Amino acid sequence: MRGAASVSASFGSLSLLRLFGLPWSWSLAASLGVYLGTGGWRFLYVVVRTAKRDLNGLYVLLRVKLALHRHMRKSSTVPSIFAQTVALHPDKPALVYEATGESWSFSQLDQLSNAVAHWALGQGWATGDVVAVFMESRPLVVALWLGLAKVGVEAALINFNLRRDSLMHCMGVSGSRGLVFGAELADAVLEVSASLSQSMVRFCAGELSPDRVASLSALPLDPLLASSPRLPPPCTLRKGFNDRLFYIYTSGTTGLPKAAIVVHSRYYRIAAFGYHAFGMRPDDIIYDCLPLYHSAGNIMGVGQCLINGLTVVVKKKFSASRFWEDCIKHNCTVVQYIGEICRYLLSQPVRPAEKGHRVRLAVGNGLRPSVWEAFTERFRVAQIGEFYGATECNCSIANMDGKVGACGFNSQILPSVYPIRLVKVEEETMALVRDRGGLCVPCRPGEPGLLVGRINQQDPLRRFDGYASQDATNKKIAHDVFKKGDSAYLSGDVLVMDELGYMYFRDRSGDTFRWRGENVSTTEVEGTLSTLLGQADVAVYGVPVPGVEGKAGMAAIADRTGQFDCATFLREAQKVLPPYARPVFLRISPQMDTTGTFKIQKTRLQREGYDPRLTNDRIYFLNSRAGHYERVNEELYSTIVEGRMSL
Repeated sequence: MRGAASVSASFGSLSLLRLFGLPWSWSLAASLGVYLGTGGWRFLYVVVRTAKRDLNGLYVLLRVKLALHRHMRKSSTVPSIFAQTVALHPDKPALVYEATGESWSFSQLDQLSNAVAHWALGQGWATGDVVAVFMESRPLVVALWLGLAKVGVEAALINFNLRRDSLMHCMGVSGSRGLVFGAELADAVLEVSASLSQSMVRFCAGELSPDRVASLSALPLDPLLASSPRLPPPCTLRKGFNDRLFYIYTSGTTGLPKAAIVVHSRYYRIAAFGYHAFGMRPDDIIYDCLPLYHSAGNIMGVGQCLINGLTVVVKKKFSASRFWEDCIKHNCTVVQYIGEICRYLLSQPVRPAEKGHRVRLAVGNGLRPSVWEAFTERFRVAQIGEFYGATECNCSIANMDGKVGACGFNSQILPSVYPIRLVKVEEETMALVRDRGGLCVPCRPGEPGLLVGRINQQDPLRRFDGYASQDATNKKIAHDVFKKGDSAYLSGDVLVMDELGYMYFRDRSGDTFRWRGENVSTTEVEGTLSTLLGQADVAVYGVPVPGVEGKAGMAAIADRTGQFDCATFLREAQKVLPPYARPVFLRISPQMDTTGTFKIQKTRLQREGYDPRLTNDRIYFLNSRAGHYERVNEELYSTIVEGRMSL
């Protein structure tokens, strides 16, 4: 806005001086002076600093946008795009299963997915039906959802860590007609077997005794696929580029998982953006240690195989101790990370393999600034491809030039090219702040705000497909955000943008809390304490204290050795944290509960608070007058909640 005002003032002065008959040279010099004097020099500074970055971003955006519209005109689908990839690289390795060393060429993956398609047709499933896939990561997961997609059936990719109520919820919310599960998850299926609908057919993949399979009311899948034809299915897929491909569930860190709808165009654009934004190459080999029920593993990772013809090494489960050895073994050049993976790697003892690899690019999200440079320096990874974007969001951003700590950027030269924005929200309720005209108030550089993206259902880059639940979808949409009558996607995440347009993740909405008149960012405090404790798992959250304004900070810390020392911790924390950000309460636990994508689950921690009756973990209270932490027992707990202890 300031740049636009300066330009207007400059042109106005130029016109006025020419009207009085002054020479062009004098008029231009004077108008330039007006421009710089009214703040235009700041805009010029931004242009000089960011022009190269923005031009590269514009090139990537236009390249992906043109490809999307080309596929829109052709009514392409992921299976039809994969068919083109197979034709280009029939004998090239597509997927490698790290656990066994088995390799599937593009032709073999195509044939296996064809067998899945024929099997699905044999079950009477049709376009729009949903089948739940519940198994640990392996290439068969890809063949299953891809084969189902060839005949219009939608897979619901369920987190293999879920049990009982959460598992039942995920199968129910998607309306699955069938269930395919891995033999390794037979016990989990048995726990909910009696609650599953009798009409839901079940199939078991992997080795399991006939009696055990029968006890689960299931049929063995492997022989059925082995006897299915390998030729393309006879039916014609009646779906287009913006129709449903499959469901991916949210992590469930704040409640039950939601089934996010992934359409064919969304799968393509996520994979395409990753490929072009981070300079991936046709001969790259990707090490994918992320779960295939998650978009990072199945789209950003496997998508490079299906869409761009890269070889992807599928790891059953992430292993910090085997990570670099695996990369050397398979000649990987690109690795994926999410959440805390980089921190886990840094906490490992030094090994020769960590510098003997060929990895040049690490792609993912959630890399804390405190870990970023330590990771690149120790492991000699030349490029970090950090990005921001939930499975369902329409406001993804990418850090294309390696700005440490940034999760992406938005051009300050041409901000309307990619219509996203940070908007002000109420600190306590996260309600949108609106101006007198009823529109959302944009944040200035340095102000934290909620990331939103303008919705346009006709544009694959701007559409928001929501969730299987319409109620959940409606909660993520706001109106009159950029202008009257529009609609926008609410990310639920608080970010901060600097004057150059770089964006930095601050917190999930609701995670920031207020204490002693100051806002405390849980993400920032977690990063600081984790570094302080040698990259230990740390969860920071606010807890209410009766009669006290705001929320007191509480830190749950994983102490696997049992040697945590409160006095040492407090002494070091005082050096790096301001008084208001230092944890008032500590919870010391052998380990943290995390999601399958390494996000620490805070819901239970927040609910239990600092009540020692609700946990066997050690809980401590910072007695500010005594200057040390005290173990919380029932007597001290009562003293605190009754207001008889000064905080």
